[in-house]
Amino acid sequence: MGAVTLEFLKQQLELADQLLAGGPHMLEPQDLPGRYGRVVAAVDHLLQVLHCNAVLVGGWAVWRHGFVGRITQDIDIVLPAARVDDFLQAASVAGFQVLSRQEGRWPKLLHKETGVQLDILPEGAHPGSASKPAPTTIPHPGIMGAKGWTLRYIDLRSLIELKLAAGRLRDEGDVGELVRANPDQVEAIRQHLATVHPGYVAAFDQLVHRAQEQRDQ
Repeated sequence: MGAVTLEFLKQQLELADQLLAGGPHMLEPQDLPGRYGRVVAAVDHLLQVLHCNAVLVGGWAVWRHGFVGRITQDIDIVLPAARVDDFLQAASVAGFQVLSRQEGRWPKLLHKETGVQLDILPEGAHPGSASKPAPTTIPHPGIMGAKGWTLRYIDLRSLIELKLAAGRLRDEGDVGELVRANPDQVEAIRQHLATVHPGYVAAFDQLVHRAQEQRDQ
């Protein structure tokens, strides 16, 4: 990201106001305001043409699941591995620019009308970093909340799974905030993680304990 400008800060404040006012009614990605809603509409058009499902992950999913202070600049979606190339080809003639990338990097697109970047997380890819890849891969969107040929939010359990797999400080912070926002879901999340990888259970327990300590201070 470049230098923070006054115009950028103004846009962020306006977006925050819109999200605060409409949050209780913004239950689906299609309800997002302004340029983000327009990108979701463009993605939906592609999904319907391709008969492909997808889930919205990343910062917007964190916001949807209760961390209302989380505002992001990009839109991140998980696509089935077999449909990534089809999606990129269709997007390139439907208002998106496919951005150049280094070998091994995940695809990124730019929505030309809005300037919003769309990041593709392919099913089967390893989250994490090159030096510390996750021990698991990204699941198919169909088991993370996808329905039909329109974009849907990832479910909470799968979102936390991906956050733990990524393993960045920001992701750990997101998990802590999600735990505080959804205390009644902690045990169900833990049971889900136990079916995925034992390391995720241990990491989740630590973050839950940290969140509880901060709450009690």
